[in-house]
Amino acid sequence: MTGFGHFARSLRLRRLYRHSTAGLMITPLDHSISDGPVVPRGTTLDQLAGQLAAGGADAVVVHKGSVRHISPERFAAMSLIIHLNASTSQAHDPDAKYVVTEVEEALRLGADAVSVHVNVGSDDERQQIGDLGRIADACDRWNLPLLAMVYPRGPRVADPRDPQLVAHAVTVASDLGADLVKTVFLGSTAEMLDLTAACPVPVLVAGGPAMPTEEDVLAYVRDALAGGAGGVAMGRNIFRAADPRRLAAKVARLIHHFPEQHFGAVAFPAGAGAHRDERLTPDHLDDPAPLTASGAFPENTHHLSDLSHPTGGPHHDGRKTVLA
Repeated sequence: MTGFGHFARSLRLRRLYRHSTAGLMITPLDHSISDGPVVPRGTTLDQLAGQLAAGGADAVVVHKGSVRHISPERFAAMSLIIHLNASTSQAHDPDAKYVVTEVEEALRLGADAVSVHVNVGSDDERQQIGDLGRIADACDRWNLPLLAMVYPRGPRVADPRDPQLVAHAVTVASDLGADLVKTVFLGSTAEMLDLTAACPVPVLVAGGPAMPTEEDVLAYVRDALAGGAGGVAMGRNIFRAADPRRLAAKVARLIHHFPEQHFGAVAFPAGAGAHRDERLTPDHLDDPAPLTASGAFPENTHHLSDLSHPTGGPHHDGRKTVLA
């Protein structure tokens, strides 16, 4: 007999993967406490959330107070993830993280999931790992999905992208009950394939440092997917873009079109009058990438099937476990 997880947890995970089971495009907006305002000048948090929803983002990550400033209608097209801990870059120990709200409060606010940040190797590691374990217990009690953002980071961490250290950090998260893990991108797709293949839950790649062009961002996403990542959690490179909606849409398409291209099939039916597969493209995207007369993508459109590396894709054991 096939086993299934608790109905409520499975339901919330399916909401999170509303656009496609191929992977997730999440935009963290929780940087506001650590680094200051994230909203571009001349706009509002609500408008930014609307742009991300229109671009096909699966979810945003915000702190509890930010929810008051976002219209509930924005979450008809994407999920809400409440971030549970925080710190500021001005703190004596900026690697320390302090719990600022609880799972129950996130549920009261209507969250589909919660997230927690852990710096493995920090002076505050003991507290953060304890917090992660306690929060995971509460998520099990309330059947709420948990995204753990884990990084090797601290005074004794010489290389925060050391594959062994990152693998250790990801293992801490999965062993303590996370449904999804966000961490750094390693130096190559081959190293990422080793990491993602060994992790029993989907690994989302962090957005990384600011990149100069849209093509750099898209190349980064393609490399992450080629390394078996279950998507990206990209903040600054999206919300600081000249047009966050446009870039979010391009990133979302790469992630949500992944399964067809992974299996080598044409993404959409051939033929000049072919109907575009709307299952993987939200109806509210009004500028889909055009097809050529043969039904193929134009030359400047990037296909994940062109990648020379095998990928995790829907074969990733963690993804099948999460969505079972």
